Amino acid sequence: MSEVVQEPIHRSGFVNIVGNPNVGKSTLMNLLVGERVSIITAKAQTTRHRIMGIVNTPELQIVYSDTPGVLRPNYKLQESMLEFSESALGDADVLLYVTDTVETPDKNEFFLERVRGLQCPVLLVINKVDLTTQSGLEELVERWHRELPQAEIVPISALNNFNVQPLRRRIESLIPPSPPYFDKDALTDKPARFFVTEIIREKVLLYYQKEIPYSVEVVVESFKEEDERIHIQALIIVERDSQKGIIIGHKGAALKKVGMMARKDMERFFDKRIFLEIFVKVEKDWRSRDNMLRAYGYRLD
Repeated sequence: MSEVVQEPIHRSGFVNIVGNPNVGKSTLMNLLVGERVSIITAKAQTTRHRIMGIVNTPELQIVYSDTPGVLRPNYKLQESMLEFSESALGDADVLLYVTDTVETPDKNEFFLERVRGLQCPVLLVINKVDLTTQSGLEELVERWHRELPQAEIVPISALNNFNVQPLRRRIESLIPPSPPYFDKDALTDKPARFFVTEIIREKVLLYYQKEIPYSVEVVVESFKEEDERIHIQALIIVERDSQKGIIIGHKGAALKKVGMMARKDMERFFDKRIFLEIFVKVEKDWRSRDNMLRAYGYRLD
């Protein structure tokens, strides 16, 4: 009798990445996915949405989610950002709670309390271990053992790609049996227009100072793709006329610089020539207006 060859069991799961601002969640997300799906800057509140990056092999599909940094909201946009982070606690098969060697374990205790109540596996990822000593790291591990006793603790340096591969293998071992949730050739749940807005917003975060980047939203008005190039018209939304002037700059120099940097990144991302036009529009106090936030894709419960 011939042996029956058993098909390997397919496994799929949602691995959600949460934590406070500026601990390296987006850098880690991009490393785990193997593609640049989240924008990265040194400024807090860089990530505003929940962004999925999908890793596929023949027998495995992992849906990673990057989320906004946890903070106590001061206006409605931040309330929506917190909603994205809290939603990641509800559907995780594996939760990555990312911290670093700088912040204290008791920061944003209200969110940690929610994490303590989870039934799914929790991996406590201590990032930036290159910025501390062995004894400092051991002390931090002990503190986190007391804060989240159910969590497995994994020290890494995302910037230096240190200990990320063992973390990846541990994540893979925790993924449950399931058919794939997305097409096996999918990289993300977001459309192309979303990455246009994120690339432009990243350049605004890098180029402008103080409150300006946090008052900005980006909207794609037109996205026309041809065989060899893409024509894009985008709006940078600000809250006040004075901000519009700063974004544009003297004789349009600042806006031109942002457009040039964004176009180069888009050409790498889409692997096509990009024709990009950017305009600036004032929508007074858009960060506190429900209709504007909904129009820009933010959750409001």
